[in-house]
Amino acid sequence: MSPSSTPVTQLLQEWREGNKQAMEDLMPLVYNQLRVLAGRFMHSERPDHTLRATALVNEAYLRLVHADIPWEDRVHFFAVAARVMRRILVDHAKANRRIKRGAGGAKVSLDEALVVSAEPSEGLLELNDAMERLAVFDKRKSELVELLFFGGLTYDEAAGALQISPATVHRELKLAKAWLYQALNDPLPDSRNA
Repeated sequence: MSPSSTPVTQLLQEWREGNKQAMEDLMPLVYNQLRVLAGRFMHSERPDHTLRATALVNEAYLRLVHADIPWEDRVHFFAVAARVMRRILVDHAKANRRIKRGAGGAKVSLDEALVVSAEPSEGLLELNDAMERLAVFDKRKSELVELLFFGGLTYDEAAGALQISPATVHRELKLAKAWLYQALNDPLPDSRNA
């Protein structure tokens, strides 16, 4: 089924055209997948994290509903949703860091940052910083990592979203992982602790 023929895409297009009922009809269709995305994000957070997956989904959905975005299709919606959830978690981690006023974070590998780590919020901040630096260096590689790891898209969906071939996805992902590995193991000085 092509992305433009899915009910989600159809509802997004109707919503974009001003149909408020389409937005209400969309939520039941996307809620479970948003919950899966939130679960992936929350899996790498500490067990006593003050933000729960349901709250993350609700906050993300509220931001998406009020965003003035020209929705293209289902893949675009979930890519933006992943970016919004990542931003919410990063903001939450930064707020906790400000409260704690702790020292600089420990170095973490890409795998540790994406999976469970001893200090997940710090790992998320380190990964976010590395992703932002990667975006400056190569925006498409940063978007690819975001779509695959944070957005949960398949290689084919990510290729379609970025308008590149699946072979290019494989090649660029290898380069992006290597770049992020280097950035996470040899980060720039942390100006936040200066």
